[in-house]
Amino acid sequence: MNVALQLYSMRDCADQIALLGELPAMGITKVEGYGGVYGDPEGYRAAMDANGVTMGSGHMGLADVEADFDGTVKLAKTLGMTRLFAPYLDASERPDTAAGYIDLAQRLNAASKRYADHGIDFGWHNHDFEFVALADGSVPMETLLDNAPDITWEADLAWIVRGGRDPMDYVQRYGNRMAAVHVKDIAAEGTNMDEDGWCDLSAGTMDWAALLQACRGQSDNLIYALEHDKPSDPMGYARRSASAFNTLWENTHD
Repeated sequence: MNVALQLYSMRDCADQIALLGELPAMGITKVEGYGGVYGDPEGYRAAMDANGVTMGSGHMGLADVEADFDGTVKLAKTLGMTRLFAPYLDASERPDTAAGYIDLAQRLNAASKRYADHGIDFGWHNHDFEFVALADGSVPMETLLDNAPDITWEADLAWIVRGGRDPMDYVQRYGNRMAAVHVKDIAAEGTNMDEDGWCDLSAGTMDWAALLQACRGQSDNLIYALEHDKPSDPMGYARRSASAFNTLWENTHD
């Protein structure tokens, strides 16, 4: 089963190395990397190996890719990552026109072609802003995917909801571009405000039974990465959400 844990969810755990030893007991043996665990890749890989944990995917900022491409390849190879996703653009860096997003798409596509030479897939991980229509009516996420034909997509379906769109629509329209899915849940309106309105998987408003069914129908080679952007209890979140994912998986089929 291709379920992983996005380690950004666990950033408040004091000992990130010790954390690797606790995950397998929760049924989690795969993780997704982010910048906070890239400081000592050799040491981190050794700790993963010692605990039977693998890292098949990770987030890699586009600025880092363009500034030190060879360094990002070495990092990916050391940690075992074969799928990388540019995760975010700060508000100050976001284009406000379709032309700006076409330029971004071309940068992403160029990086994807370079990574392909190293056996690494490269793509984009969305938040909500990519689904807010620009002044000309264009939707940034669609502009990116349509103008960067070589990139993959890590679909964060809950952020699509926060962007005011229907995630099922995008799974159906762009499912052939997906390489990974972020599995997270949105709390009932007005609740869990200390967690920015997120919650444990299956404790919220997302119809994950239907969404997982749709995703499995698109591909049998997706990485499913559990994520919570601000859990108050990271260990409890990971344990409960891994269990919830297992139940969802057993109740759906591809």
